[in-house]
Amino acid sequence: MVPELRVPHGADFASLTPLMPLFLSYVLSFVYVGIYWSNHHHLLHAAQRVSGGVLWANLNLLFWLSLFPFSTGWMGENHFAPLPSPVYGFVLLMAAIAYDLLQQCIIASEGPGSILKRAVGTDWKGKLSPFLYIVAIAASFWAHWMAQTIYVVVALMWLVPDRRIERVIGDAKP
Repeated sequence: MVPELRVPHGADFASLTPLMPLFLSYVLSFVYVGIYWSNHHHLLHAAQRVSGGVLWANLNLLFWLSLFPFSTGWMGENHFAPLPSPVYGFVLLMAAIAYDLLQQCIIASEGPGSILKRAVGTDWKGKLSPFLYIVAIAASFWAHWMAQTIYVVVALMWLVPDRRIERVIGDAKP
């Protein structure tokens, strides 16, 4: 997950300035990876059975997450330019879709009375996030600052830990 942050040749803050876009994109992606890691842990903890479909859906999610370093580095190295920024958003969008697909596969595997189905509920954040990514991808072609802002807003929206699964699992235990 670590893009190449080269050590600057100066010893002052001005020598760090060229690294800021890459560093900021790295921080944002690190937050996203942490969010996915935490939610993935809870998601699989709630699963009672894992089918072949669930395994393939999980691999799909891992594929999109594996593209974070590339899209992060490309966007940061090119100072949030018009093409790398929507590519980054596309990777975020596909990871969100893949996560939802994994969630739906687990629910389908366990049936409508599953713990996960009860925990997910309406999942407003899960529905809003892909919409915001699409808006950000479109905005990145004329206002890249708006796209970056939306990417940060979605991350902040998910930064507050989602306790739904923990709560339902806790209620289900004797």
